[in-house]
Amino acid sequence: MVGYKNIMRSYELILILKTSLSVADKKKTIDDLKKLLKGFKFTKEEDWGKKEFTFSIKKEKEGQYMSFQLEGDVIPADFEKKLAVEDSILRSLLIRGK
Repeated sequence: MVGYKNIMRSYELILILKTSLSVADKKKTIDDLKKLLKGFKFTKEEDWGKKEFTFSIKKEKEGQYMSFQLEGDVIPADFEKKLAVEDSILRSLLIRGK
């Protein structure tokens, strides 16, 4: 293709992790996430802290909120399915930017 440029897309990923995770388990979960998205550049990583839920999620009453901003090509098709089956992740939200 003439004039084709590989455009880097920006994404924001919000995760709610179990609060019962140890520091080592939390780090392992985040490292596994980064392995799934190898080739992506993580530009910002924030820990939003513990928040109580209005209703329970998977029998949990509170969760540890994490936010990641990343840049890369295309998110793998099965990425969100892999997040959904991960036991330490209660919920996830992936938003594609411009």
